[in-house]
Parts: sequence; structure tokens; C-alpha cells
Amino acid sequence: MKDLHAELNAHPHPWNRYVALGDSFTEGIGDPDPQSPGGNRGWADRVAEELSRDHPNFAYANLAVRGRFLQQIIDEQVGAAIALKPDLVTLSAGGNDLLHPGADPDRLAARLDGAVQVLSAHGPTVVLFTGPDVHDTVLGGIRAKTAIYNENLRTIAARHDAVIADMWALRQLVNPQMWAPDRLHFSPLGHHTIAIMVLDTLAVNHQLKPLEPKPLPAKTWREARTEDLVWAREYFVPWVLRRLRHRSSGEGITAKRPLPEPMFGHGMPPGSAG
Repeated sequence: MKDLHAELNAHPHPWNRYVALGDSFTEGIGDPDPQSPGGNRGWADRVAEELSRDHPNFAYANLAVRGRFLQQIIDEQVGAAIALKPDLVTLSAGGNDLLHPGADPDRLAARLDGAVQVLSAHGPTVVLFTGPDVHDTVLGGIRAKTAIYNENLRTIAARHDAVIADMWALRQLVNPQMWAPDRLHFSPLGHHTIAIMVLDTLAVNHQLKPLEPKPLPAKTWREARTEDLVWAREYFVPWVLRRLRHRSSGEGITAKRPLPEPMFGHGMPPGSAG
């Protein structure tokens, strides 16, 4: 039987400094963890944990802030990321914009194209995320706009030699257990599943294993209706009110990892990160 440690390190990845850009998705909302900076873990932290294995000089920064729109991410995070001199950048942006009724996915993509061009010009591997297929979620109303935006993302990636992390093709995300109670963010299981997809897309050997979610028990109509009413009161109505008042869930929130630092994550073996 082959030694697992030797097998995982037969083809080490080439990256030493990773910077994550984006909104609540990349910040890790929906995956609470009091031991993580900012109180949330998320897929990006999970990816960084695996990238840091047996890479003593590996460093990770996460500049994502919940509630940020595409232009805010471009204005606040792109230049800051370049200054950190990363060799790997992940960028997920535009999801909050698409939630607005008048959002134009083609115009959003044109703005994103310029940001990716600037990032790519400095040499890092750039990873872009397609939006998930939301046809069976409360976000189903933006499915068509998401599909158009995704096709634009593929064109942008081809133009600038970026990598696509394809959440639309990640069919596991249609399972309700992949979503947090607010139905707007991913659960710990969802973040874990996305982290596996990102690492596989980058062809990185890792120790994450797919988790098979337990089947949900059948609900009566009354139970389902009660859950919908609770969700509307606790999550949907406050979200709508913030939008009407032009307020963001990210007001007063700063990046949880503003500087590249060694990654000490869950399950990291002693001495695997410097």
C-alpha cells in the first residue's frame, strides 16, 4: 500500500501566496466557526488549509467582505490584492448585483473583464467562479441572468487565461443541505463541497473527502409552510429592508484576513505550516 503522505506530495502545487477576493460567499458566511478569523470559515479557508500542507512559506489573505457589490470589490480589493503580490487569486463577484431587478449581466461582465485584465497582468493564476444553478432555491428568479453572466465569465477566462471554478456544474449544490438556514448562503457542507471542487479544478492533491448528506425527512405541508414563514420573518424581510434603505450587511465589517499570513486551519498536522 502506498504511503498517503508521499502520494499527496508527489506533485506539489506551485503557489505560495493566495489572496481571496469577493463578498459574503468568499468571506465564508453560512459556515460559522469561532476559531476562524471573523468567526466564519468558508470554502476559501478550507482551500488555503489544503494548499498550506507541506508548504512552509505558504501565506493566505482574504479581503472579501459581505454585502459588497462588483464595483466595490473592484475599487476596494483588486488594488489591495495586487499590492500583496499573490501568485494565486480567487475572485467571485457580481452575485449581489444580480439580485437587483435592473441588473444587466452583460454590463457587469464588462466591468469584471477590466478587473481580471488588471489582475492577470501582474502574473498570478486567477480563478473565477460561475454562479450556481439556483432553479430550486429562493434565488430562482435570477437563474436566467446568472446563466448569461456565467457565459460571459467563460469568455473573460478564455481571454485572460484565467481558471473557471464551475459552481453551475456542481450539481450537489441543489441539495437543500448545502444551504444555510437563510437560504442565501451555503452551509458548512456546501462550503466544504465547493472547496473540494476548487482544489480539483486546480489539480491539487488534497485530503478532503466528499460528504454524503443525509436524506431530508419528508415534511408535512404545515411544517413546510411554518418554515417558510419563519425564514421570511428572520431573513427575507430584513434583507429587503436593507436594500430599500440602501444599507449593506457589510457596513462596518473589514476583511477577516487583510494580510498574507501562515494558514493554521482545522486538521493541520504539526509543522505543516510555517
